[in-house]
Amino acid sequence: MKSGLGKFLRTYLPLSLVLSVAGWAGLLILMLTTVPTLGPRWLFFFLGVLAFTGPALPITYYLNLRFPSDPPVDDMVILRQALWFGIFGSTVAWLQLGRVLTPALALILAGVFVLIEFLLRMFERSRWNPWRDA
Repeated sequence: MKSGLGKFLRTYLPLSLVLSVAGWAGLLILMLTTVPTLGPRWLFFFLGVLAFTGPALPITYYLNLRFPSDPPVDDMVILRQALWFGIFGSTVAWLQLGRVLTPALALILAGVFVLIEFLLRMFERSRWNPWRDA
């Protein structure tokens, strides 16, 4: 477990802090200093992805550590899984902006993202690697 904690502190914690601070500070500055025209609105969604991906990074790392898979996940898979949280958060904000978000739609959207990640993991698992199988 110490090697997992060391890898987390060395690799994911700085990235998580940078993404969180950049996203939330950027959102705060954006909301306090601009009007919602087209450019700041797109910046809001970009900063929203950063703001939700940062805190999700330690969670996805812990879940992948707690529930290992075969083949084990690499760093980019953990980052991609955390990025899904950021994309989900920004998409929900975008749907709420248009007043079309419902709880059922949010659940369907979350299910679609989980399905896409499941299919990507299944594709990665199905590729033949002679060094892994030896």
